[in-house]
Amino acid sequence: MTQAPAPPRAARRRHDREIVSLALPAFGALVAEPLFLMVDSAIVGHLGTPQLAGLAIAAALLSTAVSVFVFLAYATTAAVARRVGAGDLQAAIRQGMDGIWLALLLGVAVVVLTIPTAPWLVDIFGASGTAGPYAVTYLRVSSLGIPAMLVVLAATGILRGLQDTRTPLYVAIGGFATNAVLNVGLVYGAGLGIAGSAWGTVIAQCGMAVAYLVVVVRGARRHGASLRPDAAGIRASAQAGAPLLVRTLSLRAVLLIATAVAARLGDAQVAAHQIILSLWSLMAFALDAIAIAGQAIIGRYLGADDAEGARQVCRRMVQWGVVSGVVLGALVIVARPLFIPLFTSDSAVQDTLLPALLVVALSQPIAGVVFVLDGVLMGAGDGPYLARAMLLTLAVFAPVALLVPVLGGGLTALWWAMTLMMTVRMLTLWLRSRSGRWIVTGASR
Repeated sequence: MTQAPAPPRAARRRHDREIVSLALPAFGALVAEPLFLMVDSAIVGHLGTPQLAGLAIAAALLSTAVSVFVFLAYATTAAVARRVGAGDLQAAIRQGMDGIWLALLLGVAVVVLTIPTAPWLVDIFGASGTAGPYAVTYLRVSSLGIPAMLVVLAATGILRGLQDTRTPLYVAIGGFATNAVLNVGLVYGAGLGIAGSAWGTVIAQCGMAVAYLVVVVRGARRHGASLRPDAAGIRASAQAGAPLLVRTLSLRAVLLIATAVAARLGDAQVAAHQIILSLWSLMAFALDAIAIAGQAIIGRYLGADDAEGARQVCRRMVQWGVVSGVVLGALVIVARPLFIPLFTSDSAVQDTLLPALLVVALSQPIAGVVFVLDGVLMGAGDGPYLARAMLLTLAVFAPVALLVPVLGGGLTALWWAMTLMMTVRMLTLWLRSRSGRWIVTGASR
C-alpha cells in the first residue's frame, strides 16, 4: 500500500459511517447462522444421547461441505461491487445471477454425492453403532437443503456487493425463527424425531433461498438484467471462485491439523482446545463482519476507478482491525473468570485453558489485521494471491504444529503455533497491500 497523506477528518468519518453501516448488520447475520445448529442441538438433545451424537456428526459433515463453497459469497461480492462502482447495476445483477446458477449446479452435485455415500461418510467419523443410523438419517435429509444453502451464499454475495447487508440480516433472523418453530413442531408435534429436525432445517433454508431470490429477481427486472443461465458467465464465476476455494481448503486444513494435534495431547487438552476454538470462532465473526464491509467497499471504489479512495479505505479498515483486535483481546482477559466456568467445571481443563487463552488474547490485534486485509484483497478480486499466501501459511504451520507433541509441548505451545500461522498470514497480506499490486481498477479485474 503506497504512502499517501491521511484523509481529511470528514473523509475518515464518512468511511467510518460506511464501515459501521455495513459491518453491524453483517455481524448479526453471521451470528444468526450458528444459531441454526444450536436450536437443532437443544431440541434433538432431549430425544436422547445417541440422537444428539448423530446430529453432531452429521452437522460437522454438512458445515464442512457448505463452508468449502463460501467462495460463492466472497467472489460474488467482489464482482458485483465492482460493477456497482462502475455504475452498471444491470451488469452487477447479471454477474450475481451467474453466481446463483453456479451455486445451484454445485448444490445438486453435492446432494447426488452425499445421499448414497452418507453411511460411508458417517463411518469415517467413527460413529458408534447407536449414533450412526441417526447421523445417516439427518445427513441424508439435510443434504436436500444444500442447494438452497449455496443459493443463500451466492445471493448474500449479490446483496453485499450492492452495499446491502441489512436484508441478509432480516432473512437470517426469519430463517432462524422458522427453523425453531418447525423443529419443535416436526420433532415432537409430528413425532418425526431427528428426521423432523432435519426437515425443519431444510424447509427453513429453502424459505431463506426463496426470500433472497425474490429480492434479486425484483432487482433484475427493475434494471433489465437477464435471469437465464449463461454458460460463459457461470464459467467465469467458477474461475473467479477457484482460488478462493484453495484458500478456504488450506485454512480448513490448518484447523483440522490443530484439532488433530490437540487430540494427541490428551483429553483435558483437546477439551480445552475445543473451548478456545469456539471462542476464537466467535471473535472471528466480529472481525469477519469488518472484512465483509471491506469486500463491498473496496470493490465499489475500484469499479469506480478511484484507486486513491481504495487506498484510504484500506488504511482506515486496518486501523479498525487493530482496534477491534485489541478490544476483543482485552475482553478475553478481563472476562475469562466469568466464562471459563460456563464451559467446564473440570479443574484440569481450566488449568490448561488459562495460559492458552492468554496467547489467544494477545494474538487478536494480529487477527484483526489479517481479517481486514483478507477482505480488502477479496474485494479487489485478488484471489490467486490469497490462494498462494494461504498455501505458504499452511506449509509453515503444519510442521511446527506437528512438532508440538513430539517436543513435549502442550496446548499453549499449539496456540503459539496458531499465532505463528496468523503472523505469517498478516505478513503476506501486508506485503501485498503495501505493494499496491492489488489495485486494479475497472468494472472487471
